Amino acid sequence: MLQRVPIPVVLARFEDIVGLGLRALIDDDDNLELVASDIPHEALYSVLERHRPRVAILNFGSLASPVELRTLHRAFPETRLLVLANRPHPSECRQMLSFGATACLAKSTEARDVLHAIHLASRGLHVLPPAANAAAAPDLTGPELLTPREAEVMELLQSGRSNAEIAHELHVSVETVRTHARRVYRKLGVRTRRELRARPAVHS
Repeated sequence: MLQRVPIPVVLARFEDIVGLGLRALIDDDDNLELVASDIPHEALYSVLERHRPRVAILNFGSLASPVELRTLHRAFPETRLLVLANRPHPSECRQMLSFGATACLAKSTEARDVLHAIHLASRGLHVLPPAANAAAAPDLTGPELLTPREAEVMELLQSGRSNAEIAHELHVSVETVRTHARRVYRKLGVRTRRELRARPAVHS
């Protein structure tokens, strides 16, 4: 009988009680192997580069922006990103998935459901909290979220590109870039490019 190779997992830094619970959960599962844990955000890229895990469990609170998920997904396409947040809105979870996360769960999720989500995520299956999966009324209480294209424009604006340079890179018109930029400013509550660039930028 062939022995199954354990799924390598990397665990970012969480609050003490959450981190301890996640480590114990993974250690108790013979099909999972915790190859690195308690990873501070600034070391995450180098750890993922070194270990290339199948699943990385990330702390949403440590991300500079949900856009950072897309950067991680592009850099490590074989690593499934499972994001744990305090009380994620359904719209926030959907946006995280659109940016490259494979799963989004609340930190209050029961242990067996987190374990199940890790296994599903390792196979590339998307996992959302029950509230985000339910056919409920549109969520009007959360913040207005950026579309993936608006997030791309935001990153390029923050890097100092001109509208013409952004238009060339994204293969769209300058007017389309202006439209996206106006929406980014409105959604983020900034009025100028200088204010936008003052916001924390995502890793490149």
